[in-house]
Amino acid sequence: MALAQEHQLTVARTARYYQLGEFSERTRHVWFVCHGYGQLAAYFIRHFAVLTEADDIVIIAPEGVSRFYLQGNGGRIGASWMTREDRLAEIDDYVAYLNQLAETLFEKSPPGVAVTVLGFSQGAATVSRWLARATFRPDRLILWAGAFPDDIDYAVATHLLQRLPVVLVCGDQDEFIKEADLQKQRDFLLKLGVEPTILRFAGKHELQAGVLRQLK
Repeated sequence: MALAQEHQLTVARTARYYQLGEFSERTRHVWFVCHGYGQLAAYFIRHFAVLTEADDIVIIAPEGVSRFYLQGNGGRIGASWMTREDRLAEIDDYVAYLNQLAETLFEKSPPGVAVTVLGFSQGAATVSRWLARATFRPDRLILWAGAFPDDIDYAVATHLLQRLPVVLVCGDQDEFIKEADLQKQRDFLLKLGVEPTILRFAGKHELQAGVLRQLK
């Protein structure tokens, strides 16, 4: 009996993103914010409305292209950036998607805007892998309740993080990240040549408006 062989075919996909604020000559800041596992960008981006009180900032929230029912065969829907199944192809796909999105949006923005990239939970690993192969260099990387993955080539990771401000944000009651995990991430980043700023807040695995204002 013949064994089934795996083949791959690159196809076009429709990806969506959400935006707060409009690009204009007054735009000085652009934030790319990537959601966590099981979230949707439409709801995730609402947390960042507190940053748009001034008209000098634009928030971009891409959405993972893999969507699924959170429970059973109906009800609420979430999105994921990847799973362990065919993970390398999924990483290639979302890196290509995010690069295309960034290039498209930078054409609309004035030169010299400050770019912040924030990843929450699963989105932290997502933005880290993206930036390792991005077509631009951000001004700041914020990893919120998530970690820089250890599977990125050491030389690539070191080059990416060189002189790049990195902020680790985590609630003191986070259900998934303990103090030891946070310190392990700090030690890992130190080996890559970066001293991260660690920002703790009273809360769980969540975004908080006050902390976002502080980061702005």
